[in-house]
Amino acid sequence: MQDADRGTSGELIGEGLRVAIVRARFNDAITQRMAEACLAELVRLDVAAADIRHVTVPGALEIPLALKALADAEEHDALVAIGCVIRGETYHFELVANESGAGISRVALDHGIPIANAVLTVENEAQAWARAEDKGRDAARVAVEMANLLEDLS
Repeated sequence: MQDADRGTSGELIGEGLRVAIVRARFNDAITQRMAEACLAELVRLDVAAADIRHVTVPGALEIPLALKALADAEEHDALVAIGCVIRGETYHFELVANESGAGISRVALDHGIPIANAVLTVENEAQAWARAEDKGRDAARVAVEMANLLEDLS
């Protein structure tokens, strides 16, 4: 396969890609598990460990601003957003889930950079744990595939 065809067939070729992960520390044990799965999958897809940057922010609402700073630097081929929002008894869940998702999408569209959105929005902690590793791995795959696709389309 030629480099020009990297992204057209859904191939997951991480070699040469630079990826940054922004992880919210709120629900830390869950998001740490997600990040570990994401990092392991990126390395499995041949993204060099030296080409992976991992930063943390307090919570899901802070993820978009960190993503914007990384996108502004133009040093990465793809970004990953990792967080976990668990429904509580107030409207705060909807606010955090909606605004973090909208912010992540806005950064991706404004900067033309793929962002794998791995911010879990779940009803309870058990649902979060059940999805954590798969969501982390999926985010790595999405980041690599979309970086390849955008490179091919440009």
